[in-house]
Amino acid sequence: MSEEQARSGSLAHRVPDLGALELLLAVARLGSLGAAARELGITQPAASSRLRSMERQLGVALVDRSPRGSRLTDAGALVTDWARQVVAAAEVFDAGAQALRATRDSRLRVAASMTIAEYLLPGWLLALRAGRPDTAVSLLAGNSAKVAELLLSGEADLGFVEGLTVPTGLDSAVIAHDRLTVVTAPAHPWARRPRPLTTAELAATPLILRERGSGTRQVLDAALGAPARPLIELSSTTAVKAAVISGAGPAVLSELAVGEELSTRRLIAVPVEGVPLRRDLRAVWPTGHRPTGPARELLSLTRS
Repeated sequence: MSEEQARSGSLAHRVPDLGALELLLAVARLGSLGAAARELGITQPAASSRLRSMERQLGVALVDRSPRGSRLTDAGALVTDWARQVVAAAEVFDAGAQALRATRDSRLRVAASMTIAEYLLPGWLLALRAGRPDTAVSLLAGNSAKVAELLLSGEADLGFVEGLTVPTGLDSAVIAHDRLTVVTAPAHPWARRPRPLTTAELAATPLILRERGSGTRQVLDAALGAPARPLIELSSTTAVKAAVISGAGPAVLSELAVGEELSTRRLIAVPVEGVPLRRDLRAVWPTGHRPTGPARELLSLTRS
């Protein structure tokens, strides 16, 4: 680059970098290029090269070198005064950036759809706390539509959803897989069926359902090819399970949510043929804003 181009280019081309300015300050303080190199943890040839490069960039000699040591030229003394101001400003900048990171890392706001919030996130958050005991975590649980709303409004840092599609305005990563299963109370006629249910039978039967907007409801409607028929609509998986156990009717729920009830036979799983009830569980965040800090660590934990 010519001298004229350097003068007309960006500030980065005209002003030495912080490493070079720190080297000059060390030479001024210690009176020796070798001592300055040792203090900064670089070799003396590297320090000499950095100093020559800075002199070429500025177009003036900064240091007179002799067997007795290194002495600043008049221009070098002036540049050193300016360098102190630049380095001091950089230290203020660095302290501010550290404060911002500390503020970011002091809290984590997570939004998750109900199944993930109840059955997966507690374990992930315990693992996160082991590595970040000073990070305060808040969990907001709702359906997939609510999770998207919280992320897009800036009220959550990371979200988890269980529907078939990613809400508009969000990026995502698949973190796990889940399967839905038809469940009934032991006294329900389906509990003693000799054959699996057909798609038509499931579609024609009123079911105890999660509310519209939930990932479970979205997957079921897509699997049936039409909206499921509601017997009752409830806003939580726990409420749906309680209604099924009471004998109100059948439901379609995540296997994650009914494992204990199936093992104790308070609920009975009913086989279904021809209905694809598998779904992806996803981490989501606003488009273009990849998770950082505690949110990034939590995302890594979900994948491990």
